[in-house]
Order: sequence, then C-alpha cells, then structure tokens
Amino acid sequence: MPIIDVQNLGKVYPVAVKEPGMKGTLRHFFRRTYRNIEAVKQVSFDIGAGEIVGFLGPNGAGKTTTLKMLTGLIHPSTGKVKVAGYRPFQRDSKFLRQITLVMGQKQQLLWDLPALDSLRINAAIYDLTDAEFRQRVGELADMLSIQDQLRQPVRKLSLGERMKAEMLAALLHRPQVLFLDEPTLGLDVNAQVAVRSFLQEYNRRYGATVLLTSHYMADITALCDRVLVIHQGSLIYDGLLDGLLTQFAPYREVSVEFERHQSIDRASLSPYGDLQSLKGAQATFLVSTDELTATVSRLLNDLKIQDLTITEPPIEDVIGKVFQTGELG
Repeated sequence: MPIIDVQNLGKVYPVAVKEPGMKGTLRHFFRRTYRNIEAVKQVSFDIGAGEIVGFLGPNGAGKTTTLKMLTGLIHPSTGKVKVAGYRPFQRDSKFLRQITLVMGQKQQLLWDLPALDSLRINAAIYDLTDAEFRQRVGELADMLSIQDQLRQPVRKLSLGERMKAEMLAALLHRPQVLFLDEPTLGLDVNAQVAVRSFLQEYNRRYGATVLLTSHYMADITALCDRVLVIHQGSLIYDGLLDGLLTQFAPYREVSVEFERHQSIDRASLSPYGDLQSLKGAQATFLVSTDELTATVSRLLNDLKIQDLTITEPPIEDVIGKVFQTGELG
C-alpha cells in the first residue's frame, strides 16, 4: 500500500480580472469578474514507503502547490489525496506528527536566539521527553556535523549551517514522510553535498519517504532513482530517471580526437552525425543511439583517430528540453 496516494489532484485559483483605465477600476471596485487559473491539473501518482522521489518542473509548473496540498496547507479543488493513511487537509494531529515540510527559502528558527532554544520549543510542541530531546538532537546534530553551532544565535550561522539547523528542527519529531522544496537553494557546493549525504543517511536509518523538488540536478541524480515531471500543472512523466534519459534523449555524445597530420574540416565530418564542435583536432558529435554502432565503426574505418569517447548527454540538457516542449517521446 503506498504511503502517498494521489488521484486526479487539481487546484484552481480564481483570479480577479481588471480592465485598464479609470472606468475599469470603478467597475472592478463595484463588480469584479474572475477567471480561473488551473495551477494543478488532474495529477495522479503514488509513492511507496522508503522511496526518495524527485519532483521536477520549471518555475510556475505547480510543484509547490502540489506539495502544499500534500501537506494540508491548501485544500485541493478536485481529486483525492492520502498521506500516511490520512487526508492532509483535515490536519489531524497524528498526521502532522508523520510529516514535515522543508522549504529552502523559509525558516522556522528564531533569528536572535540560539538554534537550541528553538529546538526546545519544537520538542514541547511534539511532547518529547527531555531524554528523547537530548537523544534526537545529539543523533541528528552528529549526522549533520553541527554540534558546536547549535548554541550560537541563528543570525551568526552561515547559510549552510542555518540550513542544517533548519533540517534538524524539521526532523526532530522523526517524521516518516519528508516533503522538501529546494532544500539546498543558495548553498555552496560543500553544503549541498553535506545535505544530500544527510538525507541519504536519514532515509537509510529510518526508512523515511522523501519527495524532493530541486533545480540542482546534482540533488536529483545523487538521491533519486525515480522522478515525477510536471509541466504547466500536468504530470508528463513518472518513472525511472534513467528511463527519462532513454526516452527523451535517444542520442549519445561522441567526442573524437584525430591524429593531427590529417586535414579535418566541417564538410568532411558531416556524414558522421550532428557536429556540435570542432576545435583543432577535436570534434564532438550527437549521434542517435540507433545509429551509434554503425557511426563509430565508420569513424574508426574512415579516419585516423587517436581517442574516442561516448557519453550520455548532461541531464540538465535533457530536463531543460522536457521543460521547453512539455511533452515526452
């Protein structure tokens, strides 16, 4: 049985429409007209316990709106949602103990107080005993390598340290379902790696389910085997990350270094694929996977080659192409 079960989820926002000019302003004041904006359109998916799933989409695609419906912050317009056996918008206290929502641009820690003081407030909210509080803070702080920073005022922490402290606060009640909205936003590379490693360890240790949005593809490739892709409110892909690459990027990048005594120009290389670059004796092609073996054989037979490598296209390019077209295959 899935721990997150979403069926035909939709959210419609009525938006007031105002005509320009004074006449439009007066009409808007006395009698408003509205148009409906579909932020999320008939989205369906399910996630099993212990999965880490990436939730991808461009800005305005409906990711955050979906997360807010899954956590009960907003009521869906259509569809059914169950998370950990509960209907989120009913905000049952038992449900709230099972989940957490971390947003990279939002903070819950009190700015002028040490993080430890805010953690004590969270412990009181969730009825943790002193022993539970000390054990969990010690364990999570050790996992996050943030033991010494918890006694400093939050305003004196670096962005990476503050994000770790926010993560600790969000997980103090040991939730089983984590909704993470851009948790590494703005962090430097080292801090991003630390947060990813922590999430992997938390998932391994507690079997937690994670639904993660991020614009950093390194977050997705490091943590997620499965991804959901949403575009203009509609779910357009649900499957393995490798499957997305296979389905939407049916080509490979072939990089060739020629022996330098040859005369190489763009015209002579055109039969071998879509030439992306030619710099001196080095060339890069895009070649269809269906034609890859035959093309490489022809290159090796026809030209004197010093080195040849075949790589998959960068995942950033693939995802960017998905976002631009809004369709797969």
